Amino acid sequence: MGTKVQSFMTSQPTEVNFPVITLNETVIVQVPARMSVLEAVGFKQTCQELTQQDSHPQEIIIDFQHTTFMDSSGLGALVSNFKTTQEKGITLSLRNVTPQVMAVLNLTGLDKVFSIEPSSEKLPTETDDGADHQKISPRKIEQLPTTHRSVASWTKRLIDIIGALVGLVITGILLIPIAIAIQIDDPGPILFGQIRCGWMGKRFKIWKFRSMCVDAEAKKSQVKNQVQGAFFKNEHDPRITRVGRFIRRTSIDEIPQFWNVLKGDMSLVGTRPPTPDEVERYEVPEWQRLDVKPGMTGEWQVNGRSTVRSFEDVIRLDLLYQKNWSLFYDLKLIFKTVAILFNRNSGAY
Repeated sequence: MGTKVQSFMTSQPTEVNFPVITLNETVIVQVPARMSVLEAVGFKQTCQELTQQDSHPQEIIIDFQHTTFMDSSGLGALVSNFKTTQEKGITLSLRNVTPQVMAVLNLTGLDKVFSIEPSSEKLPTETDDGADHQKISPRKIEQLPTTHRSVASWTKRLIDIIGALVGLVITGILLIPIAIAIQIDDPGPILFGQIRCGWMGKRFKIWKFRSMCVDAEAKKSQVKNQVQGAFFKNEHDPRITRVGRFIRRTSIDEIPQFWNVLKGDMSLVGTRPPTPDEVERYEVPEWQRLDVKPGMTGEWQVNGRSTVRSFEDVIRLDLLYQKNWSLFYDLKLIFKTVAILFNRNSGAY
């Protein structure tokens, strides 16, 4: 069957074909060589059509035999289809998973979630000669996809490492006075750790100086969300402490994230790192924002992060960063961020 889809970043509809084979109550969906946003939207629609039939199949097998590239949008479509089949009581399994796709599943921990059939590909044995081994073994090497130019830039990574080391020195200098202030204002942990989603949706723990009361997460449901879409903000959040308002306004609360940058979970410049519950609400095209590493700063930071009230604006700024990215552009955003920090009306809340 063919499904007409429209790319999130283009205006021209393109036909994407997903061959479907039906065997009794089992359906096999064959995935193309690439699974980026255009194919991902079509893939989701194809599976939705199958599950919405009056006599839907008992099992859907996704065949990745020819797939050599899958970005975050493809991953998002796969996750969305998994949720849909679970709701319908349909078994979803993956077949002929290539090393490229398996690398993405391993990165995100989804290899433990999906039912993956063993590959039928012949494995090398002790009796195989050296030439055969040379031909087979490279296919077993798992290579992560280059979803964006910035991901493969060693210069960007070097700048991140240098910047993170400088930032951690600053963090160390400020640690004692900030820790004392936090303890006096609201006794409890100095640091606040929260799970966020990074590149390709990989989960990691982000670190900040604690700016809220110790039971802030438990009280989140009691606070009204003043923004639209898949993220949360409240201008007068009652959970924020007095010291917390100061370190948020000056962005001091975020400097422990230099550790995340040093580890490689984040970059100095990138997109806003979402929480898992935000990603749960994404439509397939919105997963594109995960094609680059999240950053301590970015377009959303220098364009009024506290005044951004719509998730559509977040997506627009994130895609703008991906489109305009260069090393010079990163440096430009860093200098803009430093200038904004000295503007008392530009801090977060």
